[in-house]
Amino acid sequence: MDPDRARQLLTGELSALDDRLRAAEDNRAEASADTLGQEGALGQHPGDYGTEVNTTMEADLSVTTLSEQRRRVQDAIDRLDEGGYGRCAVCGREIDDERLEARPEVPTCREHADTPVVT
Repeated sequence: MDPDRARQLLTGELSALDDRLRAAEDNRAEASADTLGQEGALGQHPGDYGTEVNTTMEADLSVTTLSEQRRRVQDAIDRLDEGGYGRCAVCGREIDDERLEARPEVPTCREHADTPVVT
């Protein structure tokens, strides 16, 4: 893949993830504030309290997931800067353009898609 095209895809993805992460962090702050209300767990119906706890847990998971996605995109940008972008981290072969176009942050070829890569 052309390095300029890769950078365009990756920076666009990074920008979108930053926007989504800000929204998720705001949502998490709102959800956390709800569970610390004046009544607390003892003054609420158990179902309402459970809903608030679930909402807070979902908000935390969303922030964690988006942060991990952002880290993977930033790692790909770092590989691009260092000259290793587009090469499989497992076998060293070139990753096909179709795969990079669909998922520009991937560090592996199709053959090694399920192989964990330690960074």
